[in-house]
Amino acid sequence: MKLSKSSRHEQILTQITQTPSLRVAELAGRMGVSTETIRRDLDELTEQGLVNRTYGGAVRTPSTEPSVGERHAFFVAERTRIARAASALIRPGNLVMIGAGATTTHVARRIALDHKNLTVVTHSFGVATVLALNPTITILIAPGTYLPSEGATVGAHTIRFLEQFAADVSITGASGMTPEGVSDALVEPAAVYGAIASRAAHAICVADHSKFDKLFAVRYAPFPLIGTLVTDAAPRGELAEALQRHGVRVIVAPEKRDVAGPA
Repeated sequence: MKLSKSSRHEQILTQITQTPSLRVAELAGRMGVSTETIRRDLDELTEQGLVNRTYGGAVRTPSTEPSVGERHAFFVAERTRIARAASALIRPGNLVMIGAGATTTHVARRIALDHKNLTVVTHSFGVATVLALNPTITILIAPGTYLPSEGATVGAHTIRFLEQFAADVSITGASGMTPEGVSDALVEPAAVYGAIASRAAHAICVADHSKFDKLFAVRYAPFPLIGTLVTDAAPRGELAEALQRHGVRVIVAPEKRDVAGPA
């Protein structure tokens, strides 16, 4: 079966997280395409800043994602809208699992304003901190190896802890989103996000429009796993078609502010 361009890009990014360099000829052989096709793929990924092109191949970039602290300064208005719309999906008494990230922290802050008597499981210290403003919310923190760039725990201990729970709702963000699903720039956080999404009856992805049609190293959730996408603008083209095909509900957060105060 011939791989689509987005599938080839996903495989390239996955492989480059496992080995420091890739060769054009080896990639072409594994994927059953011409070396010219692979060169074009690598050129596109280099333009997106996801790999560094070399003679005869490519090497991984030092980092493909700003720290969570840096990301908090991006798309603040859009994330505020998304947070309000996502919070409206939570019901009294829910057990909610929330992944790390700038957008998910916005959502957690809004949940703290809007709800009472929830139980929230998270691996993110930022999420826990904003939820702690509401004393009626019980917060359970996952153990694990602390990752400073994300302000969160990762690793086998984190995943093992999360797998104990059956959540009503999960909320995770994204570095990128393509017709194949939701991806993240970092391998270990992606594994945690995948565990979070898989443990919920209703998995919600919160992502602004800048994440559309962007592919990062690790796909942590295919669209059949995601129940709802909450965003600030309607997806278009192949991404919109894939979301519809897999039955993902898309909620575009309205711009109108409500009277409950700022998120």
